[in-house]
Amino acid sequence: MGRLEQIWIKRFKRGPMDAVAEAHLDEGQGLAGNANRGGKRQVTILEREAWDRHMGALGGELDPARRRANLLVSGCNLADSRGRVLRIGDTRIAIRGETKPCEQMEEALPGLRKVMFEDWGGGAFGEVLTGGAIRVGDAVSLDD
Repeated sequence: MGRLEQIWIKRFKRGPMDAVAEAHLDEGQGLAGNANRGGKRQVTILEREAWDRHMGALGGELDPARRRANLLVSGCNLADSRGRVLRIGDTRIAIRGETKPCEQMEEALPGLRKVMFEDWGGGAFGEVLTGGAIRVGDAVSLDD
């Protein structure tokens, strides 16, 4: 069983990632108050263990908020999770694909974009199937 470590809401495109202790997932839309809503990429998820591997490989110490994902999870391997369902508390997110790293990762730390391309290192994105409140510390798991 994994854990929801962090929640970030991006109020506008390319804007800052605001850390919050709790948020609401809206079915079919994504995080309430987030700039990116609707479509298949409603929520982006980063795996804590992958981020730590990236920092170790590069000798970096960036805050995972620099990845610009909405959720940071631990104890839940996101590699090859397309088609699976991520449960966070009572909510459900259908994993639709791998989040590819963009040029902003290279701006944050030279070499970061390259190391993030391996084994879903940039995280995953998905659609909210069952909405509801999520809180830092909630249990996280992947269903088939």
